[in-house]
Amino acid sequence: MLESSQDNEEIIERVAALDIGKATLVCCVRVPGQGPGGRRRQEVATYSTMTRSLLTMVDRLRELGVTRVVMESTSDYWKPVFYLLEAAGMDAWLVNAKDICLAVRKPTGSTRSGCARSLNGR
Repeated sequence: MLESSQDNEEIIERVAALDIGKATLVCCVRVPGQGPGGRRRQEVATYSTMTRSLLTMVDRLRELGVTRVVMESTSDYWKPVFYLLEAAGMDAWLVNAKDICLAVRKPTGSTRSGCARSLNGR
């Protein structure tokens, strides 16, 4: 018999979502806005998947105070990114795009990272 549960929705204040491909990744970051009742600020950037570029991205995420990163990837291109984020002390999640973008018919890279961002934080 199924039991009802009380899932507590967790909203992460500083969050990033990555859509990782072979040569590039799209990074969407959301952080709180300035002032009381400020709207959240968003930054979308594309990075190469070469180590130097990934380190630049990790530095930017640290600079923005990001604590959780949700990523979706083609094949196993996620591994270097995951290990760098983990080494930087961030909470990295690898998720299945199908599970987070059911409402999007033909997602593009930035749309998918937007979907991941929506799953992860508001």
